[in-house]
Amino acid sequence: MAKVTLVIPTLNEEKSIGGTIDSVPEGTFDEILIVDGMSKDETVSIAESKGARVVLEARRGYGRAYKTGFANAEGDIICTMDGDMTYPGESFPELLKMLDDEELDFITCDRISKLDPKAMSFSHKLGNWILTTTLNVLFRMKIKDSQTGMWVFRKKVLDKIRLESDGMPLSEEIKIEAYKKGFKFKEVKVDYRIRVGDVKLNTWGDGFKNLRFLFKKRFFPAK
Repeated sequence: MAKVTLVIPTLNEEKSIGGTIDSVPEGTFDEILIVDGMSKDETVSIAESKGARVVLEARRGYGRAYKTGFANAEGDIICTMDGDMTYPGESFPELLKMLDDEELDFITCDRISKLDPKAMSFSHKLGNWILTTTLNVLFRMKIKDSQTGMWVFRKKVLDKIRLESDGMPLSEEIKIEAYKKGFKFKEVKVDYRIRVGDVKLNTWGDGFKNLRFLFKKRFFPAK
């Protein structure tokens, strides 16, 4: 039977990491792997008390954290989510069953269709719409949420794709790569909830970086 790893990047998530881990039904994962960006609070000790394995990553960046997590994951299937209680950890058993039943390679979770109205600011919603529309046009895709950080995929996917970004653009990049490389790909609606803890996203700063990355990847891909 395939082993399953949950990867969660964290940075000062002591208010939410315990609840995030608790939201996952017991027995869903063979390991829960926390990639911590050198938190200054109790994130690491709380995660370890919940049975998670922690890998420290001094290099900053959302994408860098995930790359480190993927390299350290022992599972044949990898799941991801943020550590701020925005994503429905209880949905993973159903998503894993779907991956198996439908013989999928990559599932990305659409937050927008079932969004808690208070979970995103107007500017965040607008930015997400601009980025998703741009991605769909540039790469001929049809997804509703290009920025979601909740994925379920077979680790073998990583052997066939190339992830360049060490920052926030990795979220859109991994979807583009999996789709364009011909893996069996599906988008699934999930709930998205109000964040617990401090907001780290710079809506316009990160948004422009992501937008620039899309055009660079489309017209000036790395060789």
